[in-house]
Amino acid sequence: MQNIWKAISLMAIISGSLAYATTMVSAEATKTEDGATVAGKGAEFDADAGKWYLESGDPTYHVKADGTLDFLTYRGFQRYHSECHVCHGPEGVGSTYAPALVDSLKTMSYSDFVAVVASGRTVHLPGGGESVMPALGDNKNVMCYLDGIYAYLKARSDGVVARGRPAGKEAKPEGLGKTEDSCFNG
Repeated sequence: MQNIWKAISLMAIISGSLAYATTMVSAEATKTEDGATVAGKGAEFDADAGKWYLESGDPTYHVKADGTLDFLTYRGFQRYHSECHVCHGPEGVGSTYAPALVDSLKTMSYSDFVAVVASGRTVHLPGGGESVMPALGDNKNVMCYLDGIYAYLKARSDGVVARGRPAGKEAKPEGLGKTEDSCFNG
């Protein structure tokens, strides 16, 4: 049954989030006219999904000049610290147990990030050891919030969001609430 759930989860990702993915790493952070910061050119808000996307279709962050995060990125901060920080350290800075994701996202594409989180991977270390990222494709507390976790970590990687609790968050968009509900109830 667990393998069936993983397959269903991966299909949902492929038909949803990965439909937007590319093999390119998003460009540097840029300022908008209102002083906000986004990852790369052409970021637009999709009200139906309640998320910011780049021209490539990858989810992105939107940080106002006062440090207020868009709701998706703030939700990513919350979910990262409830599900991922135990291994990858607070704010994605790494630990003796797992790598710093703020470094990994400097070169890792969105689609590669999703694939590693969903399917896991094993890296063979010098000296015969292994570093294992478990597959989390069946963990709804991760997969239903993966775009937000990515946006948060990408903002950290780009140096746009500092360590610690963000200054604030925007209101939750109606579209994002529908997306989260369908993920949990689907």
